[in-house]
Amino acid sequence: MSLVSEIMTYNESFVQEKQYEKFVTTKFPDKRMVILTCMDTRLVELLPKAMNLRNGDSKIIKNAGALVSHPFGSIMRSIIVAVYELDADEILVIGHRDCGMTGLNSSNVLRKAQERGVKPEVLDTLKNSGIKLDNWLTGFDHVDEAVIGSVNIIRNHPLLPKNLPVHGLVMNPHTGKLDLLEEGYDVTNKSSIGIEEFPFI
Repeated sequence: MSLVSEIMTYNESFVQEKQYEKFVTTKFPDKRMVILTCMDTRLVELLPKAMNLRNGDSKIIKNAGALVSHPFGSIMRSIIVAVYELDADEILVIGHRDCGMTGLNSSNVLRKAQERGVKPEVLDTLKNSGIKLDNWLTGFDHVDEAVIGSVNIIRNHPLLPKNLPVHGLVMNPHTGKLDLLEEGYDVTNKSSIGIEEFPFI
């Protein structure tokens, strides 16, 4: 049985047995916050449990490394929608120790892409079109610095209010312990960011 077949079989019984009832909530976060965190499998259940979050408490956005890499990309769009359309009034950026984005090597990623069938001429075409793959497929050296970088991009975004608290935290993926790097309540000095700060554009 394939992975999708297993999922569909389980889902049918999940719905028939009304197991969904304990998860019923609205689209608005009860704790009025949005969390940007990493897609790491260790955080799927650990992060909400370690933060005392139930289904419906928070909007949770995930990507590789909890990174905001572009001021007008999909991550920022999701955050802006959460603030203005879904009533979130605090933002938490939560990275974690032992993150796979630490020291990510673009050459290794592109080599593996070719091993799985992406043709070298495709990579050449992308590069010749001005897409800086080496910069786009980059990670970070230190998770603390990466979290603060994402916090600053969000905090300084021209489409967000100046008094919006943006916090930065790092989690231990084994114990769930959170370290607070940046508390956003007292930070009110903001300046707009420019796209020139993002070298892959």
